[in-house]
Amino acid sequence: MTNIKGIAEMCGLSVSTVSKALNGYTDISAETKQKVMKVAQSCGYLPNSMARALKTNRTHNLGVLFTDEGRSGLKQEYFAAVLDAFKTEAEAHLYDITFIGHNQNAGGRTMTYLEHCRYRNFDGVCIACVDFQQQEVLELINSSIPVITIDHVFNNHTSINSANVDGMKELVEYIYRMGHRKIAYVHGEKSAVTDQRLTSFCRTLRDFGIDVPKEYLVLSAYHDIRSTEEATRRLLTLPDRPSCIVMPDDYAAFGGIKAIESAGLKIPDDVSVAGYDGIPLAEMIRPHLTTLKQDTSRMGQEAARRLIEQIESPMTTIAESITIKGTLLPGQTVAKMPAAV
Repeated sequence: MTNIKGIAEMCGLSVSTVSKALNGYTDISAETKQKVMKVAQSCGYLPNSMARALKTNRTHNLGVLFTDEGRSGLKQEYFAAVLDAFKTEAEAHLYDITFIGHNQNAGGRTMTYLEHCRYRNFDGVCIACVDFQQQEVLELINSSIPVITIDHVFNNHTSINSANVDGMKELVEYIYRMGHRKIAYVHGEKSAVTDQRLTSFCRTLRDFGIDVPKEYLVLSAYHDIRSTEEATRRLLTLPDRPSCIVMPDDYAAFGGIKAIESAGLKIPDDVSVAGYDGIPLAEMIRPHLTTLKQDTSRMGQEAARRLIEQIESPMTTIAESITIKGTLLPGQTVAKMPAAV
């Protein structure tokens, strides 16, 4: 099996430099570290985790706190894709990830999130899709453990955010350019993300001189086909029904599509539909779903990089709110109306 000396020879570096790179020391460049990691992985080199922990006072283990009220878990494509990219990037830096839960300790008492983190000796934690008002979440965030949040700006902590305001603006502008003036929004439950998208939806239409009727804004749930189907049915029964309906997300949009087709209407001839997220399934259905694709790969990669930077270079790391832009996928579910300009 290849050892550190062999890796050093292949990289053209000293043994001490390679050792520092593999053990996460901060006095070598990121470029050098990346070079060493790449060679080490290609050779199948596995450093002794206990020895590495003793040298660096780090376990190279990251925690991931992920919960959702809908209990979709990792079936929720958006967060699953973000966390998959996070895992891949973390592993490229020789970090493992573990999900944080309400485990029981030896005495049978359920541990809090913070207690679980300390029990596992996590070097840092990525927090996604949680109730940020929950006391034990606040306890974890306000602890000394390095933390990064996904899609939520929280005090003086680095956050990685999808460009929800700009993304919804771009989607609504496209629908408007296609000639639609009666545009409804089936939005998700109360959250920072929902607030951003809902405000952007209404503000964009206001800038076009359109006041959105209250009945055009209907509450549903993210990643919930059934509730979105019911919300869409309510919109279809309005005396002045919308010509286009924006759904909470791509997966939930299938509920809206079902409601429209069950009413004997065609998409997009009778009613147009737009989703949000850009999951692969949206491009597989016919007609292709019009949607806003979020850059989940970059979000996950950036979250891992920034968290590891906090862990390995705490004195030179500044908390930032990083926003990552999405991409409009025009698809085929928004019809061009006669009034389009």
